[in-house]
Amino acid sequence: MRKRSGAAVNSRLIRRPIQYLFPVFLLPMVAAFCIGFVYPFLKGLFLSFCSFKTTSKWTWVGLDNYVKALHDSSFVYSFWYTVLFALVTLFLINVLAFAVAYVLTQGIKGSNIFRTVFFMPNLIGGIVLGYTWSMIFDGILSRYGTTILMSRPWGFWGLVILVCWQQIGYMMIIYIAGLQAVPEDMLEAAKIDGANKWQTLWKVTIPNVMPSITICTFLTLTNGFKLFDQNLALTGGQPYIINPDGTTLHTTEMLALNIYNTFYGQNVNSRGTAQVKAVLFFVLVALIGIIQLRATRKKEVQQ
Repeated sequence: MRKRSGAAVNSRLIRRPIQYLFPVFLLPMVAAFCIGFVYPFLKGLFLSFCSFKTTSKWTWVGLDNYVKALHDSSFVYSFWYTVLFALVTLFLINVLAFAVAYVLTQGIKGSNIFRTVFFMPNLIGGIVLGYTWSMIFDGILSRYGTTILMSRPWGFWGLVILVCWQQIGYMMIIYIAGLQAVPEDMLEAAKIDGANKWQTLWKVTIPNVMPSITICTFLTLTNGFKLFDQNLALTGGQPYIINPDGTTLHTTEMLALNIYNTFYGQNVNSRGTAQVKAVLFFVLVALIGIIQLRATRKKEVQQ
């Protein structure tokens, strides 16, 4: 009969406690996820079918809140305004971040300093950035007799400039990691075959950087839809327009701010409608994220 070695017995004894302790480390994480996400989400989904002033005092109204939300002109306007903003920032942030990353991986002097400088705006909070850029824009626009709160086009482009300035550095770091992972032998083979820099960029570099493009596209797209604190601090939805029916339209109000203003508005009976908007907002961002990930992952090159 073959005897087991002492090392094998000891390793088996060591693995057993680890297997038994695995649930001990897993359960707190699962509990935190359920308490912090699952329960609030399910509670919010339930309240979207109710009229309520507090979460403990509610009245079931069925689909009435959904009908009100879908017929709310401010919600529809904020949706298309957010779509336009997300598409513009998606293009600008990724193009500029990739361009900066490409330049900083060409061996120029001081590249580490430039990386730090470009990344630093991402460390500043959105509220602080919003108020800071508000003063910058007002200082410039005051010379032309206007402010960012009085100009609808400047409100839009002000948000675009702010978000690009904040996020380009973060996306740049992801693109740098992708560019540094491009196989050197592919680049050398393209050079030997006579490909110029432009052909190498489009035929070799970009296909190999598709995983980074997938991540950055997902982050910029979802961040564009979820933008709140910068919108609140920079414009607060201003300028306002009075509609013929007497309602007020916030011309620079994005989806997240529209939900906030609906929930914390003067009419407490609209909280159910705001909750519906939040549910629709979650579904919208989730669907867009899933579709985008599936579309870009199909173009990734398997190394």
